[in-house]
Amino acid sequence: MKVVIIGGGIAGISCGILLKNNNVDVVINERENEIPIKGNAFLMHADGLSVLKEFATDGKINGIPGKVIDTFILKRPDETEIKYLKLEPWQSIKRKDIIEFLYSLFPTEQIKTGRSFSHFIYKEDKAVAAVFQNGDVEEGDLFIGADGSNSAVRKELFGDVNFMNTEVKEIVGVLSHPYLVKFNANVFNKYHSKEIGLSFGYIPTSDDEIVWYLQYDTALHQIENNSPEAIKNLCISLTKDFPSIVHQIIKLNDFNTSYLWHARDFDLLPSFHKNNIVLIGDAAHLALPFTSAGTTNALVDAKVITENLVTYDNIETAFSKYYEQRAPVVAEHVTLGREIKNKFLHPNKEEDDELKVPLIAHKTVNNQVRPKHKKIHLLYFTDPVCSTCWIIQPQLRKLKLEYENYLEIEYCMGGLLPSWENYKRGSISTPSDAFEYWENAAKNHEMPIFPDIWKNNPLPSSYPPSIAFKAAQLQDTDKAIIFLRRINEMLFFENKNIVENVLLHRAAFESGLDAARLMRDLEGKAQELFEADLTLVKELSISTLPTFIFTDRYNNSKILKGFQEYESFENILLDFIPDAKKSLITKRYNKVFKKYPTLTTTEFAFLTDNSTSQAECILNRLFQKKILIKHSVKKEEIIWKLNSIYN
Repeated sequence: MKVVIIGGGIAGISCGILLKNNNVDVVINERENEIPIKGNAFLMHADGLSVLKEFATDGKINGIPGKVIDTFILKRPDETEIKYLKLEPWQSIKRKDIIEFLYSLFPTEQIKTGRSFSHFIYKEDKAVAAVFQNGDVEEGDLFIGADGSNSAVRKELFGDVNFMNTEVKEIVGVLSHPYLVKFNANVFNKYHSKEIGLSFGYIPTSDDEIVWYLQYDTALHQIENNSPEAIKNLCISLTKDFPSIVHQIIKLNDFNTSYLWHARDFDLLPSFHKNNIVLIGDAAHLALPFTSAGTTNALVDAKVITENLVTYDNIETAFSKYYEQRAPVVAEHVTLGREIKNKFLHPNKEEDDELKVPLIAHKTVNNQVRPKHKKIHLLYFTDPVCSTCWIIQPQLRKLKLEYENYLEIEYCMGGLLPSWENYKRGSISTPSDAFEYWENAAKNHEMPIFPDIWKNNPLPSSYPPSIAFKAAQLQDTDKAIIFLRRINEMLFFENKNIVENVLLHRAAFESGLDAARLMRDLEGKAQELFEADLTLVKELSISTLPTFIFTDRYNNSKILKGFQEYESFENILLDFIPDAKKSLITKRYNKVFKKYPTLTTTEFAFLTDNSTSQAECILNRLFQKKILIKHSVKKEEIIWKLNSIYN
């Protein structure tokens, strides 16, 4: 079988490489006379990146050009922070770099340049040859149209498509700016007006270059020509109220290399093929640039169509399966792009918390098996500065790991330390008492606790971090637990004063939360939720932290207070559900770390049923293999974490 690809952009060349790697005879036809490197840069989703990783000769990410982007910061032009959060890693890549990378993997003699598509020659309704405007003819058994958004192949198959009106335009440029990259190495920075459809963003593409873009509502300005000077003047005019960094980027940019793009799309086609001709990439579907989905979709299309052609002998079946797999995903991207565009054009109608990250979402699959029994409700009263709550983490984490299918855990803040004024709880009435209490706890338990905070920089109250936890819950209950763990580590392990907003902001970001939103919620909704927790503490007369209240579906309850051995938790659960089956704790240690992103040596030993010495040997071996990273304090206590490259 001979495959003729029409279009030598990212979709076409990627498909050619994949087919060639499967021993398919393939030829690529490109309308330009040279490698088509027009365009500046783009962001690539993990789905597209996985295809590129297959191409990289060493199979590693460093074989692919570009810069990893894992942080998104959205601000107003006055520098007010609206969003600050982690991203699933994307790759920012210059188009020239990725095209050259791909072309290096494909035989040059199988690339025919200077061929602009004209029409097909048919025999019994099937194409047998592609004819080009220069008179060249390329015969084949199967034809793939990868000739972009203005696809001539698509037009021959389905006629003209109805492009949506261009309501937004985008100016894009690439600028050498090592200083800016140094301080924004992995960050997607964006400024977005609150009043009008206008935004400016910049993203590093290497150690010394950034790609920047300006998106604007066409109702704001109609540019008379696309000359470099006209584009520059437009940028200066539109961004007059933006911060100095934007002015600097525009001032230093060479507008001879910048482009003005028309943001448009069209409805999903009823099919991506006719007979033995199929479309991929922008020729098949086009989403607005707000999603950064185009390049990723081109690569995934190439992979999916290749897999189906290799799997199915019948071309019609292969093409139908391809549409079945890709059409729903593409439809989501088209819908998302239009949704973001409409909100972009009317920004004053949307609250800050409702703003979406302008990127396609990472897909997750939930394979959890639902239990036959109704879960036991566990109401857990805790506090960010409660040392016993920290010490009991191994038991609580093991309970979650072994009986997760039966447990529904609700976290409630206990209000341990309102302030030191007239404070008296057990033997503690001053920060010095807290130091002594923590020091004794550290001697009696293996969880790392460093009490120096109570001498060097004592916390005035546990209320600020408690309110921050409630703010985290407003966003995501699972990530809120990760956030609580992170501020616990900052306090007990790193001796940091977790009432400070800068630390709460950092912990929120590191936990996958929107740190900017968390800081806003601290002043409003989160305080109301915290007050509700304190009311519940009073109503239930909770005087000991931690306190665990187990309740079954018949409202039967059992209570545990303070430090407990693991068997106490397990016995209560089995009293409620005698035939409960515990999940076997895996010996695949990366699975344990994926469940719990950070673990002390004590926790790892307890969770995996190893002695402390055995756990240390295992963890150090994984560290030597660079599977784990570690953070040590005083060269004796360690927090272990799975290396991000193994996530």
